Amino acid sequence: MVMSEPKVKEDPVKMHKDANNLFDAGKYKEAKDIFIRTAELYYKAQNYFDSTSMLYRAGECAFALKEYEVAAEHFMKSAELSFQKGFDRYGVSALEYARDCYNALKDKDKVEELNKKIKETKAKLEASF
Repeated sequence: MVMSEPKVKEDPVKMHKDANNLFDAGKYKEAKDIFIRTAELYYKAQNYFDSTSMLYRAGECAFALKEYEVAAEHFMKSAELSFQKGFDRYGVSALEYARDCYNALKDKDKVEELNKKIKETKAKLEASF
C-alpha cells in the first residue's frame, strides 16, 4: 500500500507575501504565477478586493517582463472585477496600466478606446461625489 502525501492546503495570505517578496527580488516570472494562483484562491473565498489586487500585481510582473499582451489581459481582468464589485478607483488604475501596455505594443486603437473608457469612468466617479 502506497501512502499518499497529505494534501497541503494553499494559504493565499502566505502566497500573497511570498509573491510580493519574489517581485521585490526581481523574480517576476515566479511572482506572476503565484499572484495568478492567489487571485483564484481569493476569488473562491469571495475576497474580491484581494483577488483584483493579485491580478493587478500579476499584470505588473508581466509588464516588467515586457509581456505587454499578457500584462494587459491581467489588468483588464482586474479592472473588470473591480468595476463589478465597486472598487472603481482601483479599476481606473488597472485601465491606465492596461493602456500603458497597449502604448508599448503601439496599438493606437486600443489606447484610444481605453482613454475614452478612463475618461468616462473618471467623470462618473466625480459626478458621484
